[in-house]
Amino acid sequence: MKVKEIMSTKIASLDSNDSIEKAAQLMKQYDVGSIPVCSQDKVIGIVTDRDIALRATADGGDAKQTVRDIMSSDPVVGSPDMDVHDAARIMSEKQIRRLPIVDHNSLIGIVALGDISLEPTQQDNAQEALKNISQPNHGSM
Repeated sequence: MKVKEIMSTKIASLDSNDSIEKAAQLMKQYDVGSIPVCSQDKVIGIVTDRDIALRATADGGDAKQTVRDIMSSDPVVGSPDMDVHDAARIMSEKQIRRLPIVDHNSLIGIVALGDISLEPTQQDNAQEALKNISQPNHGSM
């Protein structure tokens, strides 16, 4: 099964100059925990609810500062024609729950661990990825 068969195509994105407040509002509006940061459709980063909590709020940051200040730069991305098994493996290895999908350097979708887990034939992949994602990563932050 290909990623394009299960990815979400209705996605929000941010510009690196957008405020953290706008990121939080979009997360609330779309009921998501992360939003890709783009420069003219090219994914240059990703901001998560965890980034907001730990890199901005916990440090006493201002909600008006830009997402550029707290985003994770150069995020891992996938392609629409990649196999779902490969996407799950990447998510597991990188300990991420959502993978932006790009085609010709443009953001076209996002696949979440939840999307993979909804496919009966992919549930083992989702379980393994979640197990690895949930392991503490002592190398980050």
